[in-house]
Amino acid sequence: MAWTTTDIPDQHGRTAVVTGANGGLGLVTARELAAKGAHVVMAVRNRQKAVDAVEQIRASVPDASLELVTLDLSTQASVREAATQILGAHPRLHLLVNNAGVMGIPQTRTVDGFEMQFGVDHLGHWTLTALLLPALLRTPGSRVVTVTSTAHHTGRAVDVANPHLEDNYGPWRAYGQAKLANFHFGLGLQRELEQAGANTTSLIAHPGLSDTDLQSVSVQQSGGGASQRFFHILARYTGMSADGGALPQLRAATDPAAKGGEFYGPLFVNNGAPVRKPVLRRIGMESAIAKLWQVSERETGVAIDPRTSSTA
Repeated sequence: MAWTTTDIPDQHGRTAVVTGANGGLGLVTARELAAKGAHVVMAVRNRQKAVDAVEQIRASVPDASLELVTLDLSTQASVREAATQILGAHPRLHLLVNNAGVMGIPQTRTVDGFEMQFGVDHLGHWTLTALLLPALLRTPGSRVVTVTSTAHHTGRAVDVANPHLEDNYGPWRAYGQAKLANFHFGLGLQRELEQAGANTTSLIAHPGLSDTDLQSVSVQQSGGGASQRFFHILARYTGMSADGGALPQLRAATDPAAKGGEFYGPLFVNNGAPVRKPVLRRIGMESAIAKLWQVSERETGVAIDPRTSSTA
């Protein structure tokens, strides 16, 4: 039988952090975790939209335990502030869902000078994960789920000499790189956790083609670009709902049988029930992950080392 939200185990006593929880896949993820009893920290950039999202969740889950934390992944200072706030309230964390992102937008820079898609989708989550890792490592059975995309198949591994695509930018080239970075990050983090003997695991998931506000924002920010409008229309008429698209990351986050390093996505590539998918593109993966670690540490000034974080 297909896995559904009814298969999510009881989450009472568990604390989950979900980025981008004020809309789309993040909102569904927060709602379903709260419906099973988790305390959900909704880490969001748009505070007013988040207040509306809380009202939406409580309309169907009146007793939902929710908390709002301001998180703007396009500025490392905001990421650090959010992590400090979360750690101050929650010395132990059971789940981190790295869900938020931007897609197919024109060339822009983050506050810190990073290419926006790589900066938000990967580097922001890199720093957040690194800073929250001590609380995750203190919690037996904790998980980190990083959301990638089928677009990772189109991406190229990060170039150490040009991670921000200077003089080589294309909206979809940048998106593919960012989503491949998410893919490599989730797998690389699992390797680091295993080597440290940690009880925390890292998994990856992708939503297939889902009709969420990610597509509409892409159209708006690209000024109605042709390819952005194409994917928006495709998602609207052939894509899954946000409820369906969130199932792979929910399964990766909660299925007791899920293991570190696994990859979850829709059965039929972009549509269907959430299933474990094979991890492809293994040739050159170790080198690509090593380069991603080098770039991420250099750009953010933050290292990920579970061996030292566990004692933090």
